[in-house]
Formats: sequence, structure tokens, C-alpha cells
Amino acid sequence: MDVDLEFHIKVSYFEIYNEKIRDLLDVTKMNLAIHEDKNRVPYVKGVTERFVSSPEEVMACIDEGKNNRHVAVTNMNEHSSRSHSVFLIQVKQENPTTQKKLAGKLYLVDLAGSEKVSKTGAEGMVLEEAKNINKSLSALGNVIAALAEGAKGHVPYRDSKLTRILQESLGGNSRTTIVICCSPASVNEAETKSTLMFGQRAKTIKNVVVVNEELTAEEWKRRYEREKDRVAKLKQQLLAAEAELTRWRKGDKVPEAEWVNFLEGVVANLQLPPGAEC
Repeated sequence: MDVDLEFHIKVSYFEIYNEKIRDLLDVTKMNLAIHEDKNRVPYVKGVTERFVSSPEEVMACIDEGKNNRHVAVTNMNEHSSRSHSVFLIQVKQENPTTQKKLAGKLYLVDLAGSEKVSKTGAEGMVLEEAKNINKSLSALGNVIAALAEGAKGHVPYRDSKLTRILQESLGGNSRTTIVICCSPASVNEAETKSTLMFGQRAKTIKNVVVVNEELTAEEWKRRYEREKDRVAKLKQQLLAAEAELTRWRKGDKVPEAEWVNFLEGVVANLQLPPGAEC
């Protein structure tokens, strides 16, 4: 590894409790809002971001946040999580010589388990928590189902705070690992089957991963020049197309080789991704 590289690492820890986002590293920050960055990627605005420089500092943040999570006693679990928690690690790499920057995020998400009220014996506030847990998990299941079907239509990311935050992890620019938890007890057969079906659907989702790279001014300039050349070529092809169309309308014969070459050029340009060489 290049010893000249600089790394900046920061962490955040928050929970989604009753469909409200609460900062676990600063419990005075409650009901935080979700916004989008310039790339349309969702993020939690105002959440605490702590810079860390060692594994020990990371673990200290995890322990601090864990102690602030909402838990309750139910018939199924003595320490039942009443919220979904998200621990976010953001890493930025910079080369001081070339000014080139790379960025990455690691989301560690602990989902509260789905609950059948008849089994947990939930009442009062715990019952209300269970309803919100099941609602957000249902929304997650709907997103997974829509993505698994490969439909190009609407994917309901905005149906819950959980799916909104996980939007990039589900069908976006990321590598995602999902661990599902099942019970071997026959009394939990229905829950186990439902969980396995959820995992099976999630396996079919294909993410497209690209490097999160911040271009330098020189690289932006080169990309701009390539795009300018590409636009100029497309304009030339448009003029050529209009000229050929005029000839056809007049009844002139256009040689096959001429219009075949023209079509091949158009297809080649349309298939080029932005920033690619022409």
C-alpha cells in the first residue's frame, strides 16, 4: 500500500424507533430527518459523526450506542430489541500527490425481529413498538420482493425510514450480506418459513458496484473534453441523418453501404457510457 495515502474514518450510530430516527451517540438528537446528497443517496441529516483512529475507539462507540438502545422484556425474549439500529463507518482515502480521493461506507444493520403479539404477550407501549417493527419489516419485504421480481416499475423505498436508509444497499451501488435468524422449534414454524422465504428472495437481487471516486480538477477537465467531442460527433450524425432523410423524401436512391455505416455509427455512440472514450 502507498505509504503516502491519507485515511479519514468516522462513525455514526442511530436507531429507528417507532419510525423515528434517534442518535445513539447523542440521545438529545431525536426524530432526525432523511435527506439526499448530490448523488441522490439518502443520509441522516444532523446525526453525530465521530472521527476514530483505532479499533478500540470504534468498539467504544458501539458499546456507548448499544447501551442507549431501546429494549424490553417479552414472552419470547428477555432482551428484545425495540428498534432497528444502524452503525455506519465512513472511510475516505486521499492521495496528497495526485489529489485523488476514494470513499466507501460500511453499514452494519441490526434489525428487530418480527413479532406475533399473541406469542410475545406485548401490551401498551411494547405493543405499539411491535406494530411499528412489523410495519417497517413488511416494507422491507415489499422492497425485496419488488427488486427480486426485476420489475422496472416503482420500488417502495419511501414506505418506511428503514427501507429509505437501506436504499443504496438494496439494488444500489453496494455489496450486501444478509444474515437471517431462524428458530429450530416447531412452535415457530410459520416465522421460520417466512424468514427463509425472505432470504431466498433477497438472494436473487443483483447489485451493480462501481468505485466511489472523487475526480480531480484535471480528470474533470479530461472528461469534459471527451463529452464535448462526443456531442460534436452526435451533432454531425444528426446533420447526416437529416440530409439522408431529405434525399429519401425526394426519391433519391441512397446506397446501402452509406446508410448501414451511418446506423452503425449511431449505435456505437449511443452505447458509450458517459465519460468513455469515443
